[in-house]
Amino acid sequence: MSNSISILGLGLMGQALAGSLLDAGHQVTVWNRSAGKGDDLVARGATRAATVAEAVAASPLVIVCVLDYAAVRALLTDVPLTGRVLVNLTNGRPSEARETAELVAGRGGDYLDGGIMAVPQMIGHPGALILYSGSQTAFDGHRDTLATMAEPRFVGADPGLAPLLDLAMLTGMYGQIAGVLEAVALVASEKVPVAEFTSTLLVPWLNAMASTMPQLAEEIAAGDYSTDVSNLEINRVGVANLVLAFEEQGVKPDLLLPMKAIIDQRVARGHGAEGLQSLIEELR
Repeated sequence: MSNSISILGLGLMGQALAGSLLDAGHQVTVWNRSAGKGDDLVARGATRAATVAEAVAASPLVIVCVLDYAAVRALLTDVPLTGRVLVNLTNGRPSEARETAELVAGRGGDYLDGGIMAVPQMIGHPGALILYSGSQTAFDGHRDTLATMAEPRFVGADPGLAPLLDLAMLTGMYGQIAGVLEAVALVASEKVPVAEFTSTLLVPWLNAMASTMPQLAEEIAAGDYSTDVSNLEINRVGVANLVLAFEEQGVKPDLLLPMKAIIDQRVARGHGAEGLQSLIEELR
């Protein structure tokens, strides 16, 4: 017998989540502020709820995926949650997740917060990952259903852990994209084919560098800031040369400047002999 799940919010991600559940044979109830967004899902077998309260009442498992946590709180105003598991897959901050968990508990519900590490097109396919934190009981009870959408990974009882790890992973992604954009802008300044540069040189280099990150993390955990590669003084000179090269090529180095500033700051404090991992002390 298929499980019954309600989905609140039918943006691109909400539609992908609902679609994956329908494909797996689940009974899906959907609600969206603009009802028309659910037409395709209804045509595929979903039931459209007229109100949030109706959607919540329809299923023991309620998944929310809307713009922000303020919208989540607004949707749940005066809606009974007794006996319901609320899974909030809205992007937000750890503090918001904890506040929402308290709100749901106060209404008699069980709460899971989630961080979606995938784009909508990946949902329901291998490679998609969703991090969950909050109620272990709720996670264990609905693990198979959650696995329909993406690999479910429980990261702890603190509801704030999933959004914390989500934001941390996004931080790494944005940093990588920033570096790629600067690199591509630099080679493009000399009409070097950017697609070929990216596939044959940049990506293999980034993959090689990524393989060193676990060791970097171990050194940070141990407070070991020594290096046998290149210290901060060498990196200070190297990044300064990068910035000058960008300026000479007529390319803005704006995405590199924060890194340059923190290296300069650390060296000025007398830590030029340390490795790049010691920059974490300037962030704390």
